[in-house]
Amino acid sequence: MIDVLHLNCKLSTRKKLSLNKSMAFDGASVLFYIFSLLALLIFSFVINNKRTKNDNDSKIKPPPSPPSLPIIGHLHLIGSIIPKSFQTLSRLYGPLIQLNLGASTTLVVSNAQVAKQILKTHELKFINRPQFGSSHCNCYKGSNFITAPYGPYWRFMKKICVTKLLSTSQLGCFLHIREQEIEKLLKSLVVCSSDGRSTDLCTDLTILANNIFCRMTMGTTCLEHNVDAETILYLVREITHIGAKLSMGDVLGPLGKLDLFGYGKRLKKVMGEFDKILERIMEDHEERKIEDSQGDMMDILLQVYTNPNAEVRLTRNDIKALFLDIFLAGTDTTSVAMQWAMAEIMNNPRIMKKLKAEIDVVVGTKRLVKEFDVPNMPYLRAFVKEVLRLHPPAPLALRQSVEDCKINGYDIKAQTRTLINVYAIMRDPQSWVNPDEFIPERFLAGGDGINGGDYEHANKMDGDDFRHIPFGFGRRGCPGSSLALTVIQVTVGALIQCFDWKVKGRDNVNMEEGSSFSARLANPILCYPITSFNPFHVSA
Repeated sequence: MIDVLHLNCKLSTRKKLSLNKSMAFDGASVLFYIFSLLALLIFSFVINNKRTKNDNDSKIKPPPSPPSLPIIGHLHLIGSIIPKSFQTLSRLYGPLIQLNLGASTTLVVSNAQVAKQILKTHELKFINRPQFGSSHCNCYKGSNFITAPYGPYWRFMKKICVTKLLSTSQLGCFLHIREQEIEKLLKSLVVCSSDGRSTDLCTDLTILANNIFCRMTMGTTCLEHNVDAETILYLVREITHIGAKLSMGDVLGPLGKLDLFGYGKRLKKVMGEFDKILERIMEDHEERKIEDSQGDMMDILLQVYTNPNAEVRLTRNDIKALFLDIFLAGTDTTSVAMQWAMAEIMNNPRIMKKLKAEIDVVVGTKRLVKEFDVPNMPYLRAFVKEVLRLHPPAPLALRQSVEDCKINGYDIKAQTRTLINVYAIMRDPQSWVNPDEFIPERFLAGGDGINGGDYEHANKMDGDDFRHIPFGFGRRGCPGSSLALTVIQVTVGALIQCFDWKVKGRDNVNMEEGSSFSARLANPILCYPITSFNPFHVSA
């Protein structure tokens, strides 16, 4: 049994898990942004002068760019919801624009045609991902799979993910985990319904996703005391929150590495606590020595770690960094997508009625919906596709050019940070009819959701159509997209099958989007579950 992490937090676990409340800026944050502007006066003046000189070179044709201000560049044009701000600018200046965000030059792509050039036609020229301000405080620096440069290490880790950790056969071995965790959530909601209590569904779904990924990656041992799973979730969210603040320092160039407000120190401390948990779990797995056919993802990676003939010899930090990437990417994106799905369900009774009818026909009224039912439920699949189109859990896909190249006739320099605005691409009126309306029928065969007729890939979601790329595309696309999609579909199906929903204190869910790079709801979903089908035969 793994020791429980000794964190003497004053906050209760429930308060720690109020994950979807907007975090208020503290005084240090305000001072941080004031300092940022002052520092830019010192540093960015030189950078902007150099940039202007280069851009005026008659041989170079940079992408279109809005009028900028001295020192701050285009920072004044960026609102609180960053993907939406980029969308607004692109509709004014074109699908490929260049923004000067303080000392940082960024390329923003906002339509499918240009995205295809970068993600497919010139994929190897944009194969890397940029490093952000938080990277120099990361105790796993150099080991993170998500941001690793394209090369032998990245290719080896990608192969491990695709052929071992996330293969169809391995995911099949984890089926019982997904079913158990979904049933645990449903049971708690049945009791909640019986007691007439409301619940914070955003928190419930975040805990569900976290527990599934915890058990799949590190086994049941990390959940023998549930505080371990909750602590991992808390620490991952802290790492995300602090890392986002540090990344804002990128606009300062080299000055951004000065840890004047202690965010770097805080990040190192939190990551140190996360590292201690993973080290204990690794030691426990090493003592048990379970074969990979019976074990979890940690067991599989430890076998690679001890294999002297492996293509790449993994370090302990490599394994820990991969698990951090899984929690940062997998847990958050999966839970956020499920939250938006349930928000759309509660705000669209017509759609919920159609989904319930489909479940009744395919599943019946005597058992719970299962993963094997989903292929026979086209409307549920179309519904989830539409959720991911309107509310992509990762609204910005990050790339960085590795060499000079031309895109759309414009010159792009090597090492240019590139943001694929997935949010804007999947709301592009050039590609979608009524792009801001929630219409699952557009993904059904015979639907009319896209200009020119039926959606020709109604039964696919593999990224081949660049109008719909919620999980990215190509070598750098999300390797866990199949798992995430499976969890989203069957969980949403079960929540629709078992309950009707009533929003607490209002008629509809508040669909306000979170600020910054976040794709999550700005406010929690407080609601009453009303049991309509009890698969556990519990009186409700």
